[in-house]
Parts: sequence; structure tokens; C-alpha cells
Amino acid sequence: MNKKNNIYRHNGHKIRTGVLCLLAISLLQNVFGITAWAQKPDKQQKAKAKTTITAKHPARIDNKKNSKLVPQIPGANRYQKNKIFLENADVLSADYNISKDYQVLTGNVKFRKEGMFMYCDSAYFYEKTNSLDAFGNVKMEQGDTLFVYADVLYYSGFDEMAQLRYNVRLINRDVTLYTDSLDYDMRNNLGYYFEGGKIIDSQNELSSVYGQYEPDTKHAEFLYDVELRNEKYVMNTDTLHYNTATHIADIVGKTVIESDSNVIYTNKGWYNTEVENSALYDRSLIVTKDKQTIVGDTLYYNRNTGEGEAFGNVVLTDTANSSILDGNYGYHNEQTHESFVTNRARAREFSQGDTLYLHADTLRTCLDSDSLRLLMAYDKVRFYRSDIQGVCDSMSIAERDTILNMYKHPVVWSGERQVSGNEINVHMNDSTADWATLPDFGFVTERIEDVYFNQLTGKEMKAYFEDKELRKLDVKGNVRMLTYPMENDSTYNKLIKAEGSFLIVTFKPKQQIDKMVLWPDVVGKAMPLYLARKKDLTLDDFKWYEELRPSGPDDIFGKEDEMNALMNEEVKSVRRKKKTN
Repeated sequence: MNKKNNIYRHNGHKIRTGVLCLLAISLLQNVFGITAWAQKPDKQQKAKAKTTITAKHPARIDNKKNSKLVPQIPGANRYQKNKIFLENADVLSADYNISKDYQVLTGNVKFRKEGMFMYCDSAYFYEKTNSLDAFGNVKMEQGDTLFVYADVLYYSGFDEMAQLRYNVRLINRDVTLYTDSLDYDMRNNLGYYFEGGKIIDSQNELSSVYGQYEPDTKHAEFLYDVELRNEKYVMNTDTLHYNTATHIADIVGKTVIESDSNVIYTNKGWYNTEVENSALYDRSLIVTKDKQTIVGDTLYYNRNTGEGEAFGNVVLTDTANSSILDGNYGYHNEQTHESFVTNRARAREFSQGDTLYLHADTLRTCLDSDSLRLLMAYDKVRFYRSDIQGVCDSMSIAERDTILNMYKHPVVWSGERQVSGNEINVHMNDSTADWATLPDFGFVTERIEDVYFNQLTGKEMKAYFEDKELRKLDVKGNVRMLTYPMENDSTYNKLIKAEGSFLIVTFKPKQQIDKMVLWPDVVGKAMPLYLARKKDLTLDDFKWYEELRPSGPDDIFGKEDEMNALMNEEVKSVRRKKKTN
């Protein structure tokens, strides 16, 4: 065996020179780190190297002339860019018959790349390319903030990419990433998986087919079958951006958020999973557990308080009560069950094959003490249904007693009949009126033709309905009436005025008067029309409010000036009456 093929063993028995001995001892003590070096091994070492690691590796062929493996200098700068240093190994060897490009390392293997340390049970080290393949109990460690574990690691010095496989865990403070395939870009400090994985932090667990995480910015992105889960709700989507420091999820695709209290449907927005508030855009929808929904161009929602605000084309739907509120601003509290809309607010009540359209400055729904629904309308109320129309200053509809209450100069029309007063209360039976009262002054007007109107007024009135038609009318206190009786030839030739204390009127189908009884102390007179002057044609306080009457579903909006004039007129009337009394 010639000199070139002599084998230098690490136990120091065959010392050629004192310098080589000191170098060998220094390497074995691991004071400054071990770098593999050897000459061409003998047959015994070849066998040992072959049995040390059996994992299959692609051959890296160098056509240059074989050269000795030169040990790294222990005192070299360990922070060189993209430079891998071998810090420790129990056994290192090389077999040129397999490849002259890598060293085989076993037992407590430790590498260093700048501030990152890498550990494993065994490895192939490609010193020329600053690459390595690591096997068994692989660990990457950077300070006390970043730890990565895997069964296998392939690191390429060319692009500074670490490929970790099987039972991979990346731990960054309170964030842990789990997967079986993780590629970690050490140049940009970015890790991503592509065959399924999950990230868990202090607030949430997020899983997806593809995901990436950047420890420096704490930013994560997830694609395909994304699920964000915590103890309160589950979020499902196909695309999600998330920050593990702020715990804010940026929604950038079709997303469903489901909890015990509601389900949220959205395509765009953000959700702060730590403080439980969110902003949702693009016609997002919230469906509460009691089947109420809120949708708008923009929604703001706080899960802790149960409050949701909506802006732009807002629609609040109550399927249990067959009603819809809409406007340009809406509010709903799922804990108190209170909702309201404003800014072109409208309510629609669906019943009996017909729809009631109601407008006011503000529309509000809530539950009373017995958890029964109450609808309230404030300021300049206008409503339309095919069989009845009306206006007033404010209104309430109570589920408890199914009564519609109209306040401050209410006016109601049905056919050619107009009813007005200071307050009107209508009792509903299956969404159809069966009786109504005017407890404080009432005025009933029926247009006959042109300037002729039947008129009736009194201190208190109660009307009874059947099949949506008036059947009976009771009037009490200060009864005054003016009527134009129809002649046999269907003409009107005279008017009759009468006063009394009480009046009962009964009606035939199609609301034709059947009987009229006025008592006691009745006074009155009849007058031919040709002798009547203009003032004789009406009672005091008569006014026909036809210009305020909604003519269709869309006519409930507008007429602000006319409504303001009506409200001012009512106030003056009350003051005048109080002064007179």
C-alpha cells in the first residue's frame, strides 16, 4: 500500500507528524467544531460507511480530479452568508466509490447556518454546495423563538431552501404549524406546505390544503378547504389571510362563519378573532338563530355584544313574522332581539295574500316583557295596502294584543271613506281588522261626488268590520253628522244636518247604510242643495286629505312638506281644544 492510500486513524496510534496529531486531537475534542476529512478509505472503512446510512441520495458527480477532504478552520466566521458549518458529529466518513461530493455523518450531528442551528441523527453533507440531507430527529433552531422538527430534511445551498418531510412541526412562540411536507425558504424566512396542514395559535386552529407562514411578520395565507375553528364558531372558505399576532382574519373569498347564535355569509372583509368584531363587505348576510337576517353593502358585527350595524341597501328579514325592514342604515342586536332601520326606511308585512308597505323616518322592532314582538314607526308614517292606506306621526303594532296604534293626527282611507282623529287603534284578527276605535275625537268622511261628502264626528268612535267591510259604527259624545241622502233616481237633492249624544249605524254588504239611530235630544235640519251655501256643505274641522293618501307601494315615500303641515295642524288643533275646555 503506497503513501497516498495510507489511512490516518483518529485514535492517534500512527502519528506521522506532531502537527497532524495536534490537528486530529483538536478535531475529536469538538472544541471549535468538526469538519470531515479523509483520504481514500480502505476496504474496512468502506464497509462501515455503507452500513452507517442506507438512505438513497442522488449522486452529485464532479468530473474534476479527486482531491482530499480539507477540514474547515475552527476559527472561521460562523455568520457567513449561506455558509453551512459542521459543528459536531460522532462519526464521519466518505466513500469515493459512491460519491466524492459528500461526507457521511452519524451520531449527534450538528450544523450551523448563520444564526440557525440544525440537528439530526445522521446526514450527508455536501460541503462544496453548502447542502445537506438530514435523517432522524431533525431539528432546526433559531434563538428561542423558532423551532422546526421533522423526520427528514433536504437543504439546498443554491436557493437556501429546506425541504422538511414527515411529522413536521414549526413552533414560533405561541404558534405551531403541523404538516408532513414543509418547504422552508431560509433566504426569505417563509415556510409553506402543500399537501395539507394546520396552524394553531392562542386563539384559533386553521387548516387547509395549502398554507404558508412567515415568522417575521406573523402573516399566514391559506388556500383550498380552509377551516378556522375555535370554541365559539367555525369559519370555512377557500382563501384566507391571517395574522397570528393580531389574530385578524382577512376574508378574500366566499366564506361561511357558523356558530350557535348565527351564521354569517360573506365574500370580503376582516374578522378580529381576539376581540370578536368584524367588518364585512359586498352584500354580506347574517342569519340569527331565531331566523332573522340582516344584509347590507357593509356590515359591522361584534360577537361579544351581539350587535350588528349595516350600511347601504340594508334588509332585515323576520321570517317568523313574515316581515321585512329595509333602509340605508340598519341595526340588530341578537341578544336583546332589537332591530331598527332608518334613512328611507320601509317595512313590508306579508299576510292574507296582500302586503302592507310602511314608511317612516325610523322603523324599530323589539320584544316586550313576554317576548312578544313589537313594531314601532317614528315620524311621518305613511303606509299602503290595497284595501287600506294611512298616514300619522307615529305607529306601533303589538303582537301581544294584535293592535295597531296610530298617534298624532292619524288619517286612514279605505275606498271612498276617510277616518281621522287624534288617535286610532285597530285590532287585527289574523292580519285583518275586526274592530277599530278613535278614543279621543274622530271624524269620518265619505266622498259622494265632487264637493259632496257624508260627514260624521264625535268624541269617541268604535267601528266593527267583517270580511274587510264596515258593519257597525258606534259614536259617543258630541255627535254631529251631515249626510246627503240618495233619491230613488240615484240623485242627491238635499242635505241633512243633525246633532245628538249617541249614534249607531249599521251597514249592509258593500258598506251601504242599513240603519241609523241618533239619540237623545236630537236636533237637525234638512236643506235643498240649491239653497245650500258653501259653508253649509261641511262640518267644522272637515278636511279631505286626498293629497296625502298613498296611491301605491312606492308612493309611501316623499311628501315631506305635506306631512310636516299635517303634524303642525294637529298640534294647533289640540292646543285650541285644550284652551276651549
